[in-house]
Amino acid sequence: MEESFQTEEFTEKIIQVSRVSKKTKGGNKIGFSVLAVVGDGNGRVGVGLGKSPEVQTSIRKAVSYAKKHLITVPMKRKTITHPISIKLGAAKIMLKPAAPGTGVIAGGSVRAVAEAAGIHDILSKVLGTSNKASNVYATLEAFKSLRPLKVREPKQQKTEVLDVEKKAKVKKPEEK
Repeated sequence: MEESFQTEEFTEKIIQVSRVSKKTKGGNKIGFSVLAVVGDGNGRVGVGLGKSPEVQTSIRKAVSYAKKHLITVPMKRKTITHPISIKLGAAKIMLKPAAPGTGVIAGGSVRAVAEAAGIHDILSKVLGTSNKASNVYATLEAFKSLRPLKVREPKQQKTEVLDVEKKAKVKKPEEK
């Protein structure tokens, strides 16, 4: 189940809605847990988990948490800067930059995070668990550990400072 909402500047995607129940003395206590991804499509992305007895309140909590904890993903054109492989808990995620026009080749949860961040060309593989929450957090951790590109300064041509005194060797008359 993946829903997508567009607000002023952020795209919100609901990754997972889980119904959880707890046995209590008075009966069952039912609640909902929502995993949401928020991104501006320009390199900033956040993930939030909201819990509440109602679905709408859970969504609101998850989205507000994700907006408060945004990270910036270093990008090269519309892909990531370098390949990375990460293990977080049971989740193993492999991400590779792709050529322009390739598209997002990724599973559900990794795809949602990459699209929210504004990445258009990426190759990925989820190797560990199929747990959506673990995969989302591992993807976010991989994006955090990406190194930005070093901007190289253009080589400057060497300019020699001409010393006038050395060029024109002026001889002084010798004193007797």
